[in-house]
Amino acid sequence: MLCPFCREKDTSVVDSRPTEDGTAIRRRRFCTCSGGQRFTTFERVQFRELTVIKKNGRRSPFDREKLAKSFFTALKKRPIDSDTTEKVVSRISRELEEMGQSEIQSSVIGKKVMDTLKDLDKIAYIRFASVYKNFKEIGDFGEYIEELDGKSQK
Repeated sequence: MLCPFCREKDTSVVDSRPTEDGTAIRRRRFCTCSGGQRFTTFERVQFRELTVIKKNGRRSPFDREKLAKSFFTALKKRPIDSDTTEKVVSRISRELEEMGQSEIQSSVIGKKVMDTLKDLDKIAYIRFASVYKNFKEIGDFGEYIEELDGKSQK
């Protein structure tokens, strides 16, 4: 494994343990040449290469980190810990792989994110929806807020 600080190939594993949900192995490493800098890597099973078909028809490889970044952005400054976010990202990634398809519409991924955020954190849900649904004016927020208000009052 290359050191992210100095790009040296000579790194050592200090500790290995499974993640909480058991879908990956977390390894603590250190680099012998960069002053003992430490970093963490994750090893995950990948069932198949997934391709995302965008709205405009373009295809791109599924990027788990992009999915995680979407969640972390929506949940920024919200009371959801990073372990919970990581579990959710792992679950969605696993669900996509288990669909048995090598190509997945971006709208399927977006719906999974929206559904998850709706249950996890209402503010994060509205944040994500505003970007994902490309809100143009303040009234666009109303539809989603009314939907949440209607659900929470039942």
